[in-house]
Amino acid sequence: MRLRIASAVAACGLAAVVGLSAPASAADGALDAARAAASYRALEAYLAVPDGSGLYHERYPVQPGDNVYSYEWPYSQVRGAALDLTGMPGALGARYGDDLAARDTGQERYWLESGGTTGKPGYASYPVAPYGGGGDFFYDDNEWVGLFDVQRYLASGDRAALGRARQIFDLVVSGWDTDPSHADPGGVFWTQATWSHDRNTVSNMPGAELGLRLYQITGQRSYLDWSRRMVDWTNAHLLGPDGLYWDHVDLAGTVEKTYWSYNQGVPVGVDVLLYQATHDRAYLAAAQRTASAAYDHYVTGGRLADQPPYFNAIFFKNLLLLESVTGGHTYRDAMRAYADSVWTAQRDPATGLFRFDADGGTQAIQQAAMVQIYAVLAWSPSRYELLY
Repeated sequence: MRLRIASAVAACGLAAVVGLSAPASAADGALDAARAAASYRALEAYLAVPDGSGLYHERYPVQPGDNVYSYEWPYSQVRGAALDLTGMPGALGARYGDDLAARDTGQERYWLESGGTTGKPGYASYPVAPYGGGGDFFYDDNEWVGLFDVQRYLASGDRAALGRARQIFDLVVSGWDTDPSHADPGGVFWTQATWSHDRNTVSNMPGAELGLRLYQITGQRSYLDWSRRMVDWTNAHLLGPDGLYWDHVDLAGTVEKTYWSYNQGVPVGVDVLLYQATHDRAYLAAAQRTASAAYDHYVTGGRLADQPPYFNAIFFKNLLLLESVTGGHTYRDAMRAYADSVWTAQRDPATGLFRFDADGGTQAIQQAAMVQIYAVLAWSPSRYELLY
């Protein structure tokens, strides 16, 4: 199906893309597509649960005491892998349409229409009956699903996916901290679970990114206003003096200053979308500053291998979104170098599984992340504007 992002962007009067990266070589694209396909076959062979549920194990080998199925966060990334595979050129991507439909069905095993503590429906952290007992709602888990739904809508015009993304954004807004007595009041909480009251970069910036995508599509002003509110709060309380984002702040005002790669990537994408929504080049400059600081920290600084691959997949996709506007291929080149390194050093040729953990096992979310990375590298750069 033809891409529809151009009409969505035009409908909102957004800035035109100012430059695209030169296309990768045909040889590179073919190699990336082959690696994506092989990695996906291994994911299906070793981590899909063969019981008709369409769900996945958390890890391979399965250990005594493991849950029957994975949690929502890993499953969402498995579904994202199938979605990214469908974006590969021509027949390469078309062959994964049925897989994506099956992953859509599996995704709904986590949907709880009755809602969580705020009364809004959303995806629970574990499958609901009859597949499991559900679980707490995590706002970031839901935001990733919403962002994939928007990507699907922009690529194919799937109205059901758009409708679900809008429901998820309503859930995210319901997680806003409204108690002025809290330190650093405001921000979207990480989870509805009673054991955590943190407000995180990862619960606010992906929420803003989702809202900005919905604003692009619908023109509904409240999406832009809420997104700015989330961005402003995060910048005020979790942006460090070196231009990188900390992890979270608790209700006492204590900041956890760990740097994670996805917490740097998503703000880049957010500022790109804010630039497109407002035509204010200050946002584009902010995206470039964050991307440059993160590149220095992770790529030049040699820290990418210390980050989980699923964080790096999100990191790089947002950098590709930036390059869809600025042109160039510095970040794509870094993504390919990372992908090549992982293929060489951490893939078991006998199984096709990637091994990042000391115990030699493979988590579904790790394998899915590498599928996403290889699949997106096989895309035409003209599609990068769909990312997150």
